[in-house]
Amino acid sequence: MSPIDDGREGPVGDPVHGSDHAGLMRAALAEARLAVDHGDVPVGALVVVGGRIVARRHNEREHLGDPTAHAEMLAVRDAAAAVGSWRLTGATVVVTLEPCPMCAGALQQARIDTVVYGAADPKAGACGSLYNLAVDPRLNHEFAVVSGVLADECGELLTAFFASRR
Repeated sequence: MSPIDDGREGPVGDPVHGSDHAGLMRAALAEARLAVDHGDVPVGALVVVGGRIVARRHNEREHLGDPTAHAEMLAVRDAAAAVGSWRLTGATVVVTLEPCPMCAGALQQARIDTVVYGAADPKAGACGSLYNLAVDPRLNHEFAVVSGVLADECGELLTAFFASRR
C-alpha cells in the first residue's frame, strides 16, 4: 500500500505512533472544521491502517446533496480504495462524533477493528449511546470502541456550529 498525500495539513500517509488517540482526534477535528466551509455539520473522520492514515474526510451531505455523505462513510470508501479491498481488517476509524446506525453498519460491514470517537450522540449514536452495533452478537462482526477522546473539544465544535445557525 502506498501512502496517499492529499495536500492537507498532516497528510494522509502520515505514520501514527502507537495508539495516540488524542493526536489522531486532533487531526479528525481539523478535518471536521473543513465541513463548515460548505455548510455541513462539522464531523471529521480518519482511517488508520498499518500505522498510517490512509483516509481522512469530513461531512459533505450539503456539499454533495447526498444523505449518505457522512465523514465515516466517505473515509471508509477512500480507505477501501487506498488499500484495494473493502475488507478493512486491522483498521481503526477515528471520528469526532459517535457513529450513527448507518455509519456503524458500514464500519461493521468493512470489518473495522476499532472505532475511536469523541462526542457521544445520545439521539443517534450506534456505538453505545442509543444502540450498540459494535458488539451485537447477532451480527457477523464486532469491533472495539474507545469513546470520549477529546469529547469536550468535539462537542464544543458541534455546539458552536449549531448556535451559529440559530
